Amino acid sequence: MIDFNSSDQDAERLKAQETKIQQKVMAAHREAFVQKFPGQCEHIMRLIAERLQLGLRKDSAGISNSEVESLATALLAIYNIHSDLN
Repeated sequence: MIDFNSSDQDAERLKAQETKIQQKVMAAHREAFVQKFPGQCEHIMRLIAERLQLGLRKDSAGISNSEVESLATALLAIYNIHSDLN
């Protein structure tokens, strides 16, 4: 006679082990992101500031006033996030 109960228990144990492994892997990914995030904020601020500089150039059309406003707002928001992290 086949013991289905034992087989179900084994499957549940295996599933629980796989879930624990997956949780550990995801925790490692989350920790790496948390450690890397402040650097990403700085990088994003540099990119936005470079784009804003195009709006200040007199020798080219640059960017529109509405784009300058949007970029400035985005830069301020990222700066606030970065400040809160530190």
